[in-house]
Amino acid sequence: MKKVNVALVRLLQFVVFVLFTFFVIAYFGALILLPLDAIALLIKLLGVIGLHGFIGALVAIPVVGYLSLIVYKTPGLGKMLVDNGVDLVKTGKLKIDAFNEIINAVKA
Repeated sequence: MKKVNVALVRLLQFVVFVLFTFFVIAYFGALILLPLDAIALLIKLLGVIGLHGFIGALVAIPVVGYLSLIVYKTPGLGKMLVDNGVDLVKTGKLKIDAFNEIINAVKA
C-alpha cells in the first residue's frame, strides 16, 4: 500500500511541476509577446484609418519602442516584472520540494 501512496504523491508532485512550469512560461512569454501584440494592434488600427500596413508598421514600431523605453526607464518597474517571475519559480520549487516531505512521511 505504501508504494501506491508514494506513486500517488509522485503523480501529484509531477502535476504541480507541470502547472508551475506552464505558469512561468506563460508569464515570461506574455512579457515578450505584449509589445509585439501592441505593434500588431497599432498596425491594424492604422489600417482602419486608411494607412497601408507597411506605413502602419513604420509608425507603430517606433511608438511601441518608445513606450518600452519609458517602461525601461521607470525606476524599479523592469526589475519588479522580472522579480515577479523569479518569485513564481521559487514558489514552484518550494511547493514541489514540500512533496518530498510528504513522501518521507508516507515511507516511514
